[in-house]
Parts: sequence; structure tokens; C-alpha cells
Amino acid sequence: MTGRRSPSSHRPRLSRAATLFAACTATAVGASLLAGCGLLPGGSGGSREPVTVMTWAPEGTQATNMPGMPAMAKAYARWVNANGGLAGHELRVVTCNEHNTTVGAANCARQAVRQNAIAVVGSYSQHGRAFMAPLEIAGIPYIGGYGVSDEEFTSPLSYPVNGGQAALLAGNGRQLARDCDRVSLVRPDTVAGDDMPALLGAGLTAGSRKPAADIRAPEDAGDYTAQAREALKSAGAFDAYGAGKGCVTSVLGDRTETFFDSFRRLESEVVNDVGVASVLGSVGQPLLDRTGGKNGPFEGAYVTGWYPVASDSRWDPMRKVIREHAFADNRIDPADPGVQTTWIAYTVLNETLKSVAEGGGDGKGGITSSDVFRALNDDAGVETGGLTPTLSWRLEDMLAARDFPRIVNRDVTFQVVRKGRLVSVKKGFVDVGETLVRAPSAG
Repeated sequence: MTGRRSPSSHRPRLSRAATLFAACTATAVGASLLAGCGLLPGGSGGSREPVTVMTWAPEGTQATNMPGMPAMAKAYARWVNANGGLAGHELRVVTCNEHNTTVGAANCARQAVRQNAIAVVGSYSQHGRAFMAPLEIAGIPYIGGYGVSDEEFTSPLSYPVNGGQAALLAGNGRQLARDCDRVSLVRPDTVAGDDMPALLGAGLTAGSRKPAADIRAPEDAGDYTAQAREALKSAGAFDAYGAGKGCVTSVLGDRTETFFDSFRRLESEVVNDVGVASVLGSVGQPLLDRTGGKNGPFEGAYVTGWYPVASDSRWDPMRKVIREHAFADNRIDPADPGVQTTWIAYTVLNETLKSVAEGGGDGKGGITSSDVFRALNDDAGVETGGLTPTLSWRLEDMLAARDFPRIVNRDVTFQVVRKGRLVSVKKGFVDVGETLVRAPSAG
């Protein structure tokens, strides 16, 4: 997440966006205004025109990388086009490396505008301020971002499919509160990381626990011994007469593995056993496999996710697509939450374009960004095969939280590592909406 602004600081931008959308959807507007509102991308030619969308993510950087997301988008396009397209339209997917920088994110958004994309789908970027403004000006919906920027949960052109890092942190607090008397949070020393203690604390408070010790760490370090020692100390690991169980949760993205390498090197000094925890995206099945499985450092770890565990049969359609259309692409791991989010986002796009086609689209066979925007706002519910609750972005379906008004999926899953595999702690989802509403505002 990028840093949340005070309510007064993001009202003006939302007001401008709302004004633009009102102008775009008003009747009797001129052709020049339609072009400025993004109503013309996609063209107005014959029937069943191709539709273009974009998927972006960072690749080859020193911080978090998500190469599986654009790769999954390309595989989805190959699959859907081999089966008649989206509502009869060929799907063209343009991908972009946003490099984990504000410049890269803005460049990808501008490329989406130049390519006449009708939507940006299943993408990852921490730099919401950089990418959302160009999309808003062009009227291009942002469907199913990964949930790491605040703009994804405030912009009226964003349609998140999960509760983002906010839901994961609140859920992780709820999960740890059941077993942990003291908790240390190791998180990035960034504006994005500054939101995390309050969110985790809201979950701990809901479980009648004290807030976590806040341990800041560089997001691109090669060693975290100092932070690991501080986290262990705060969790009571060195206290011969420690009261209750201590836990350390690390949310450092790709650097979580590096942190726990440092953590393990201190185990010989530990007097009291300390539980470990994280969230999906920082710890997942690929990491468990890579670090020794049941003999690795994460055995018994508490993990909070958005979706069912990767072994759940509800992922079978995605696995079939990967097997048949991306079998040689080692960037795509079906257990990767980025890949999973991209699959869900394209499922939403597919269902949305079906409703647009049923309504006639633009009346000329093409589908525009404005068509997608209206359909997403009007649809009473999009089904994702049970991977999420029914998704609807109507005003009445959104969360009544000042900092996250666009959250419509408040559910998380509680998981634990057993014999090297992520398994569900309990059946079904856990709703953390009330916890998010009660979380202290960063404003």
C-alpha cells in the first residue's frame, strides 16, 4: 500500500473524477467529449471487433516481482481466443513492466491509454498515485489490482477483487490473536509499510490482544539480523520467564525469505519458542517448497490469504488453462496469489463483457471502456466460481470504511503450514469488514 492521505487530501481528486464520469455518462454529449472520456477506444467499426486490455507488473527488480501476472494474462487470452473470445470478441492483452517505480507505473498507464485499452486487468503496482490519474482522465477501469495501493480502494474507476493488504493485515491480527500473547510485526520502512501496524493492531484488538511491536526494515536488504533480533526480543524469545506465547509476523514481500534466513540464524539463542506468521504474497507454497517443505523454517506458520488454498478444487479451471496454454511457462505458478488474482480479474472481465454484449455494447459491435465502466457499476453481482464472494461494486455493496470505501470483498482465509503444505485452518472465509471499519485511520 502506498501511504494513505488524510480525507481532505483525497476528496479533491475524487471530486474531479466523479465530475468527469458524470460528464462522460450524461446524455447529449458531443463527440469530442466522448473521446476525452474514453468512450471511443475500441473503435466503432463492424461487429465483433477485438478488445484490448493491459496487464502490468514489476519484473526483474530488487524488490517485489510479479512476472506470473502478465504471463497468466497472456495464457488466459490464448485460452479464451481458442474458445470463441470474450463475448465473441478476440481478446488482445498488452503487458507492461512497471519496474516498481512511479515513473514505470505512470508509463504503463499512459501506454494503456495509447493502446486504446478498455480496461487494465489483474495488475500489480504500489504506485497508485502515478498510474490511477492517467486512467481516470481516459476513463479506463482498473479491474482486480493486487491491492497494494490505496488508490485501488478510493478511485471510482477501481474495481478490486480482494480486500488488499488491508484485509490481509487485519485478518492476520485476528488469526494471531487466537494463540499469540505477544506479537512482533516486521514490515517495510516505507510509506506503504506505515499503514501496517494499525491494521494488524485492529485485528489483534478484536481478539483482545495488545498491539504488535513495530519493527521497521529496508525492503531491499540482504540481511535482517538486527531486525530479527529485535522482533524475537519483543516476542519474548530471550526471556527465561516469558509470559505466554510470542509470535513474529513478517510482511516483506519477496524479502520475507531473506528475513527468515536471518531469523533462523538466531534460533540457537532463543529460550522460548516463538511462532512465525505472514500473509500470502510474502509467504506462499512456492516459497515453502523452495525452503525445505516440512523441514523448512515455516512449518507450523500462520498465514492469512484472500482465497481458498491452492489445492482447492475451485482452482481446477485455472489449472486446466495453465496446463493447456502455458505448460512451458515457468513464470506461472497456480499457487501464486498474483496469478490467482489475475485469473479472478479476467473472470470478472469475461462476465462483464457478456453483460455488455447482452445490452448491445455501443450498438456498433465494439466494446468501449465506458461500456465496461457502466456495466461494472450496474451489475448486481459477478460470480467467480466460489473463489470470492459474489462481487458487486454498487454503492450499497461497498465497505463503510473511510480509508477503503471501494472494498467489496471483506473475506480472508486462515491457513497454516502442515507437513510443508498450506492447509485451511477452518472451512470457508472469515469476514474482516467490521475490523477494517474499526481500524484507526492513517489520516
